[in-house]
Amino acid sequence: MAAHPRGLTTAEAERRRADDGPNELPDAASPTPVRLLVRQLTHLLAVLLWVAAGLALLAQMPSLAIAIAVIVVLNAVFAFWQEYRADRSTQRLRALLPAGARVVRNGAVCTVEVRDLVVGDLVLLGAGDRVGADMRVLTSENLTLDESLTTGESGAVAHRAGDTLMAGTFVLQGEARAEVAATGSHTTLADISALSATAQRPPSPLTVQLHRVVRVVAIIAAGTGVLLGSVSVALGLPLTEAFLFSVGVAVALVPEGLLPTVTLSLARGAQVMARRNALIRRLDAVETLGATTFICTDKTGTLTQNRMSVVEVVVPGTRVHVSGTGYEPVATFSGAEEPVAVVAPIAEAALTCVTGRVVHRTTWTVDGDPMDAAIHCLALRAGHSPAAAAVEGERRPFTADRMISSCLVPGRLYVLGAPEHVLARCAQVAAGVEDDLRRLTGQGRRVLAVASRAWTHGWSDDIERDLELMGLLALQDPPRPDVAISLRACRDAGIGVAMLTGDHPRTACAIAHEVGLMGPDGVVIEGSDLPRDDAAIAALLDNRDGAVVARVTPADKLRIARALRAGGHVVAMTGDGVNDAPALREADVGVAMGASGSDVARESADLVLLDDNFATMVAAVELGRATFQNVRRFLTFHLTDNVAELAPFVLWALTAGQFPLAIGVLQVLALDIGTDMLPALALGTEPPRKGIMRGHRRRSVIDRAVLAKAFLVLGATEAAASLGAFAVVLVRGGWSWGATPSAALLAHASGTAFATIAICQMANAVACRSTTRPVWRLDPRGNPLVLVAVAAEAALLVVFLGVPDLAELLGGTWPGTLGWGLALGGGIVLVLVDGLAKWRRARLGADATGDAAPGPIPAPR
Repeated sequence: MAAHPRGLTTAEAERRRADDGPNELPDAASPTPVRLLVRQLTHLLAVLLWVAAGLALLAQMPSLAIAIAVIVVLNAVFAFWQEYRADRSTQRLRALLPAGARVVRNGAVCTVEVRDLVVGDLVLLGAGDRVGADMRVLTSENLTLDESLTTGESGAVAHRAGDTLMAGTFVLQGEARAEVAATGSHTTLADISALSATAQRPPSPLTVQLHRVVRVVAIIAAGTGVLLGSVSVALGLPLTEAFLFSVGVAVALVPEGLLPTVTLSLARGAQVMARRNALIRRLDAVETLGATTFICTDKTGTLTQNRMSVVEVVVPGTRVHVSGTGYEPVATFSGAEEPVAVVAPIAEAALTCVTGRVVHRTTWTVDGDPMDAAIHCLALRAGHSPAAAAVEGERRPFTADRMISSCLVPGRLYVLGAPEHVLARCAQVAAGVEDDLRRLTGQGRRVLAVASRAWTHGWSDDIERDLELMGLLALQDPPRPDVAISLRACRDAGIGVAMLTGDHPRTACAIAHEVGLMGPDGVVIEGSDLPRDDAAIAALLDNRDGAVVARVTPADKLRIARALRAGGHVVAMTGDGVNDAPALREADVGVAMGASGSDVARESADLVLLDDNFATMVAAVELGRATFQNVRRFLTFHLTDNVAELAPFVLWALTAGQFPLAIGVLQVLALDIGTDMLPALALGTEPPRKGIMRGHRRRSVIDRAVLAKAFLVLGATEAAASLGAFAVVLVRGGWSWGATPSAALLAHASGTAFATIAICQMANAVACRSTTRPVWRLDPRGNPLVLVAVAAEAALLVVFLGVPDLAELLGGTWPGTLGWGLALGGGIVLVLVDGLAKWRRARLGADATGDAAPGPIPAPR
């Protein structure tokens, strides 16, 4: 039975929803907590440590085996918790954007969440909408869908009345009325979802890179352990001790807490971005945003406020100025003797060609396209009744190819669209119209032309010709006040920006100059005039004074994204329409509009701007850069510790045991997991710094600068300080080269070496907060979590050395006054060496991130 033209009543819809449940797919069979935990217990690093524990058992060292097993379990629990939290956070963030559907209920059009659709609902579909349930088409006007999500076949599929539409598909163009036939678990998409639940999403590029680093480190750790163990056997070391040495070397080189620390840093970055109206749909996109070197941005709603209003109506020979506030249906008309009589006919004509409206809830707001709503608002201001029913007529919707929309009512055809396309279809154009068009576009106005003709027949292919121009509508969309600041930040960061818009070139150029996107030598070009060669496109748009591509089509945006990527750029592309989806997927970071964008654009994007604001995107880039720097910070922190832990084993092997082993395997594990984990996590929360948006960003997480700082500067200093402190305590206790120290003396010296590494790591945690400023010039309030983590590390150090049974298990006792003095001195030396290295880099003009003081880009208003 066909749906009633007035739709369901609210009461009937609620009854059906109570019977059938919400229109939601069954929850995907995500991994259970047990499976997540098992995964953390069986990855490469964990397997490496499990092997070490098994070998320790074979070597009759049960305490070592138990300690390693405990560390593996603790690390797995920690990593599991971070992954679980990140997954939950992502689910909550996705829930911030419920998809909407326009339905007819109680005889009126309203918007409901897709989850509230019920069988029998009468749904209105238009370009960009997602089909929220299985539906049967009742009426169709040029309706084509993208069904690749459900069928796997690309390309547009046309549909007519009587056809079935599957949930999860997207309307590419046209309009339709459809009746909901199935919802939730009864849809075709639910069956597909059940099959796809078994598929796993491939790891992100950042995760792949970090896994590669860890695998290389693990292989090096195992190989180095075996090699140095073999050397120690050849030098006469007993087999059991050589094995212990090999295990210690392997453990010392493995950064056990690296991956969970990265996950936490990315998850935190995504949560911070969400609080600033930027919804991250993939965690790894947080880091990719920080690498962005070129932004292709829309104009309307992104650079401007998307609060369109008609400010001038031009009828041949007459101009009427319109002034009003927001979407209130009250305005002042001026410029003609009877301005309302001039405005009303053209407003009514334009209104037949659009579907968006202004509606009164607590205030007058937009329901649908803002430009459509501005036309409706003009009609209301000119006397159109808010309660008046929509004019019944056959509509031919706007498409990117035609650039016009039309409506055929009894006896007359109305056409609305881009002036050049409408004027080209007019029989004649009155003198002065072209001059008015140039004037309005030069003022940054968006201009629409309205035309009509008498027509008493049905639709035909050549109906939209020999039109009579009714006039021009000039719409104003004020620029966002914070865009100029954000564009300056982009220039300082070495990020190129181009405006891609469907507007007239003069309109786009005027707005670009007004917001500061384009300078005197900027490039303005229409999409149809873009060079054929991709390299030429990249060279043209990569202009220091900015670029504008007007009358751009979705195909143009896709070409631009490919060209810029081929030219070496990391591209962020904004889009809101359904046809923007290919460009959003092609870009390194696809950015969709959350407030005004289509469902298909949001589904294709990596980042969704909840407020459609360009400044929000730039702030997200800033946070991405901060996350990238934080990853480098705790990598430096981890690798520095690895060097200090490895040095005692290397010295012990190279001297064939003549120099005693400064720290043992259990102490290495206590440093890695016990004392170092919290400072590493705290470094992952370091806020953006004032200079972080200055200059191009490095592309590699680990590069020469990180390795040199970790291995040659901080690591070497920390290793020398700990070994020096160890040797001083031994010599003061009566030890001489080659002799075997007493157990008590060795434990005392080992406790000193352990304390020195831990205190040096406390200093290292503070030093790693900045790549340019020494510790004494850092504001401790900039990241209080680092101070908390350092205090916790100090407390753990006291526990490890002060609890007798635990100290005995680890192999180091309380250092005493001399030992603590040497340990503190090591921390001071590390701070001084770090300051000297930063001073030297500054003198040599080495590349730095300029993170002198906190100072992020102001949050968008």
